[in-house]
Amino acid sequence: MQVLTLSVIQGPETGKRFELPLNEPQLIGRSSEALPIGDDTVSRRHAELTPDGGIWWIRDLKSQNGTYINGVRVFDRTRLHPGDQIRVGSTVFSFGETQDRTPDDVVRLMRAREMDIEVEHRLASNEDSMILAEPEPARAAVDHLRVIYQLTTLTSQITDKKELVGKVLDLVFEEFKPERGVVMLSGVTPESELEPAAVKYRAPPTDAEDAKIHVSRTIMRSAIKDGEGILSTNAMTDPRFKSGDSVQKYEIRSAISSPIRFRDHTFGVIYIDSSMANYTFTTEQLALMNAIGRHTGLALANAEATLEQLHTQRLATIGETVASLSHSIKNILQGLRGGADVTEMGLRKEDLKIAAGGWEILKRNLDRIVNLTMNMLAFSRQRTLELELTKLGPLVEECAQLLETRCEEKKIALIVDADPEMPPIAVDPNMLHQAVMNLLVNAVDAVEAEKGVVTVRVSFNEVEPGRVGTPTAEIAVLDNGPGIPRDRLGWIFEPFNSTKGLKGTGLGLAVTKRIVDEHSGRIRVETHVGRGSAFRVFLPADLDSRHDPAATAEDKPAGSELLSGL
Repeated sequence: MQVLTLSVIQGPETGKRFELPLNEPQLIGRSSEALPIGDDTVSRRHAELTPDGGIWWIRDLKSQNGTYINGVRVFDRTRLHPGDQIRVGSTVFSFGETQDRTPDDVVRLMRAREMDIEVEHRLASNEDSMILAEPEPARAAVDHLRVIYQLTTLTSQITDKKELVGKVLDLVFEEFKPERGVVMLSGVTPESELEPAAVKYRAPPTDAEDAKIHVSRTIMRSAIKDGEGILSTNAMTDPRFKSGDSVQKYEIRSAISSPIRFRDHTFGVIYIDSSMANYTFTTEQLALMNAIGRHTGLALANAEATLEQLHTQRLATIGETVASLSHSIKNILQGLRGGADVTEMGLRKEDLKIAAGGWEILKRNLDRIVNLTMNMLAFSRQRTLELELTKLGPLVEECAQLLETRCEEKKIALIVDADPEMPPIAVDPNMLHQAVMNLLVNAVDAVEAEKGVVTVRVSFNEVEPGRVGTPTAEIAVLDNGPGIPRDRLGWIFEPFNSTKGLKGTGLGLAVTKRIVDEHSGRIRVETHVGRGSAFRVFLPADLDSRHDPAATAEDKPAGSELLSGL
């Protein structure tokens, strides 16, 4: 004979089965007339099962946490079919038929006077049922997916630890709605004590004592030791929390503590609690909190790896910088020593011609020291532009005059072609002077002795060639040197990368590019192996608008452009 049964498939009484009589209505709840289930999240009179001509119906009795059929909340009288799942509180029943009538696993319906009085001892001291934090499982599943998506987006964007855990705690409060919450992180070493990294209250503290967050050390230690989340739906009666613990002292009713872990490394703990009577977090929320802890642990591990990588890169960059500078300084010192030796020899022999030759060597290397020092200062120090209306023609001619002696020694031509009618533009003359000098020195060094020609052209363009925008002033430095190989074009503006071998410091073009960028300008390279190179600097020259030195980087055009084969 087939018998209708309710089988508990989830909840405190998992595994129990209740036989339903054929023609008697049945009450689900915690009252003495109802099916005996020890679930504090079920109301005293939660739902009613009613038979009608062999068909069973269910009706919610305005319970606190609602009644669900197959994950959908029901409010009106609803028909039941074999296989339906009924959720009341945190208990889930399966409604169906069975031919098994084993006394060991079937709990028969008992009348009120036959009810085991011990069941009542498992209830809360008041008459109300526990209120679930998330009574609707279908909606909760969607919310959990949304939380994980938000958390993934959050943790992928933030690398600062305190900012990250603060945002995570904000997300936890938005989803779980606890009264208090804290994220505790370990110190520098795994053995360090946990320290609060983020603290949050749902309501602002009323005084200094209320402002202190009281965390159960027992709960946190258990979470870290076991590596698992802990849920207490009634922490006041939980045997894990002894008398004197903060759970008892501050009347914490429901609490969740989940470790922040990545692999075998525990970074800390996320803890939330509530002292509201008749309120409880759920096992689904515990699973979500564990997932949040895992995602946060992964984000913290990535943040540590990123910081470690940056530290390694900085050390490598410092090492490369020191090595490059040491190399350049060593070459200059060798030049100084050689010049000093020649000068000393001339003085000892009282031969002014030999001494003059040594002095030229000394002078060249002193110039190299000055250039290296000035470029190092310009590259390492952020300066504010001191803009002045400046005529570019005289500025370029002054740079060329400083190189006359060197050009005469190499027997090369240095030609300045500046438009005398060109109006002044707003630039920092000192910084631009250094940028032009770097370009001219590179060009003079690049050309062949007795055959080299270096040309500097200054012109005004209504629009930069090949572009749409404001007028520009152009400074072009052209040479008939060997040109720049294509494989070197990609890094000529990188610091400490020189195409001049022992003669260069590798800072000249890097400094020039930075100065041009700070002027919101552009630098373009045109080169062809065997035919020479042209470095063209384009600076804004809009006479109808004032240059804004506070403009952000996003407002500036691209800093450089490389073109080869022209």
